[in-house]
Amino acid sequence: MKNTGLTVFAAALVLISGLTACNNVKTKDMVKSEPFGEFKGSEVSLFTLTNSAGNVLKLTNYGATIVYIEVPDRNGEKENVTFGYETLEGYINGDPYFGSVVGRYANRIGQGRFTLDGVEYSLSLNNGPNTLHGGPGGWHSVVWDAEIVTGANSVKFTYNSPDMEEGYPGNMEASVVYTWTDSNEIMMEYTVTTDKKSVINITNHAYFNLHGAGTGDILDHQLTINAQAFTPVDSTLIPTGEIRPVAGTPFDFTTPRLIGERIGEQDEQLLLGGGYDHNFVLDKSQPVAATVYEPVSGRVLEVVTDLPGVQFYCGNFLDGTQTGHGGLKYEYRSGLCLETQFFPDSPNKPDFPPAIIEPGKEFKTKTVYRFSVK
Repeated sequence: MKNTGLTVFAAALVLISGLTACNNVKTKDMVKSEPFGEFKGSEVSLFTLTNSAGNVLKLTNYGATIVYIEVPDRNGEKENVTFGYETLEGYINGDPYFGSVVGRYANRIGQGRFTLDGVEYSLSLNNGPNTLHGGPGGWHSVVWDAEIVTGANSVKFTYNSPDMEEGYPGNMEASVVYTWTDSNEIMMEYTVTTDKKSVINITNHAYFNLHGAGTGDILDHQLTINAQAFTPVDSTLIPTGEIRPVAGTPFDFTTPRLIGERIGEQDEQLLLGGGYDHNFVLDKSQPVAATVYEPVSGRVLEVVTDLPGVQFYCGNFLDGTQTGHGGLKYEYRSGLCLETQFFPDSPNKPDFPPAIIEPGKEFKTKTVYRFSVK
């Protein structure tokens, strides 16, 4: 499967751009900033964005992180639907990825190595023999500069990553602009530049439970993924390089299926992942990559992206040791992730879409989390 790398899914970009024009966000006094603590000498802030319906999105510049998403159910009752902590110390000492921006390379790189233009680069290992989400000192664990965007219900986070940070080449400047619209959409616009050819894979790692975060598992959520294929993995969760059709497998979410419906089947890939923890090859003809529906609350989450893949992870490694908002614990399979991305280990898989960034060329990508009810 070949494509043009940084220009994939142009149709989805047009759709996402249209969303901005269609949502006339009323911005006066809708973004509040307050101190959230200090990390390694840098001030950390908590930003609260409120839209015209009174629904709330909270962000922090530690890891450019989504902290809290409060949206109504079909009866108008509001709940927080994402994992997060009430204090900065929770983020520093707890799960490193709840709601954070991960990079430089989201997901896994096999053996922590890749070769680019004949030069082999060795990365920090933090996932058995592999590198996960940019390494232990990745972008999820740094303080980003923050700016409230004038004239928009938005916050812009910027981070300057030095050459060879965690083993990756190039001085990079990365930014993400979060916009909270009146239609309950979180728009995430990423821009990255580099002074040296390198690899890039940037995403948000939010966990969702549409019942309300910390209130049960997500096995009763209905999921649709517009993908006719997925990328099977080996025992360390690195893709084998195969692109396998989902038809006839528990990975077929082309029509709505309960997440828990087939998760216990004795399928080799489910056993290797401990459940779902796999990259899906998105259908470029479909504007919406994935849809989650929770029938009791009526809440719906749609994911729109211009990237070629999405990692569906159903919280197989959660174990109840993390305590979040309101003292609620995040138990086994109590949250799901839909991480828009280039494919895992793409730098070592020539048949995967290339995740390359060149000097003098901006890397831009957009993803939207859209909430509604039915």
